[in-house]
Amino acid sequence: MTSTAGTGPGRSAARERNAHLVGLLQRSATGDQEAFAAFYDAVAPSAYGLARKIVRDADLAADVTQEALVDVWRSAERFNPDRGSVVGWVCSITHRRAVDLIRSTQSGRDREERAGVAGFERDRDDVSEAVESAEDRERVTECLGTLTGLEYEAVTQAYYGGLTYRQVAERLGAKLATVKSRMRSALQRLQDCLGVGA
Repeated sequence: MTSTAGTGPGRSAARERNAHLVGLLQRSATGDQEAFAAFYDAVAPSAYGLARKIVRDADLAADVTQEALVDVWRSAERFNPDRGSVVGWVCSITHRRAVDLIRSTQSGRDREERAGVAGFERDRDDVSEAVESAEDRERVTECLGTLTGLEYEAVTQAYYGGLTYRQVAERLGAKLATVKSRMRSALQRLQDCLGVGA
């Protein structure tokens, strides 16, 4: 009796989809922004679904998804198709980002609890942390100020409003391709300004 496991039409479609995503990712690694936009649209729902399951908050899940896909964009050339599927790789990066967020949030809660137990005496580390946090916010605000009007609107509505590219385009009355292009250039400019991934 011959086994037909793994040879059905569903399996074939999954292989074709993965091959298509590998192609888009390889083109993205060479700086092809259209390829990355298509790649983003194809994998973002899976990444967001996973992030939502882990962090349980829609806005935080949207942040995790955006950060994970920026990581994917930066490391596209390191993807090895022999080690697994593209979606699996994207989900592993998303999972790591979501877990990091949870740990960071828990660490912040633990610090708050310790501060409560200590009463009103403030530790110098808490003060320096608050100063660093304020400086970080100021730096982000300054960097956002370097963006064009459309870039600023696209980034703030996507990151802080939790909107998809399509929703941002509808809100701004702009073409979807224009919003995607402005978002990518804005993210690159913000990374350069903030010294992220340099």
